[in-house]
Amino acid sequence: MAPDPGPSVSYWHVWTDADGISRQSRGQVDGFHLNAISAGASAQWIGPRQQGPMTVLFTVLPPGWQGDWHENPAPQWIVPLSGAWGVETMDGQRVEMGVGEVSFGADQDTRERDGRRGHRSWTVGDQPAVLLLVQFGADVPLPTPPAA
Repeated sequence: MAPDPGPSVSYWHVWTDADGISRQSRGQVDGFHLNAISAGASAQWIGPRQQGPMTVLFTVLPPGWQGDWHENPAPQWIVPLSGAWGVETMDGQRVEMGVGEVSFGADQDTRERDGRRGHRSWTVGDQPAVLLLVQFGADVPLPTPPAA
């Protein structure tokens, strides 16, 4: 019997192409291994670690909030804890995400086109969107953007 390859976790990856245009593609976190996370704990699937200087913060987007075009302030994981939010990239793709969806924002170094640079985002629905952000420091390796 073949060994269990482990889970795969899907996420949205916002990235900048060679022409400076922001795009969104589905990515996958793979490479999980079955192990205990600490002594005495039962085995669980543990994914790849990204280590180095990081900033963790919470943000709340109020109902009706709309952000103008901007780049992510740093490469960052964005995890909705409650509510829903949307992201539109320069290529016109619009994605709405709620609890259970994850995004990686890495649209730094875009080039302004038709008044657009980076992405814009907004709150979806009539509830606040509570987001957990994990911003990467300069020396933390980034996930590779998925194939477009």
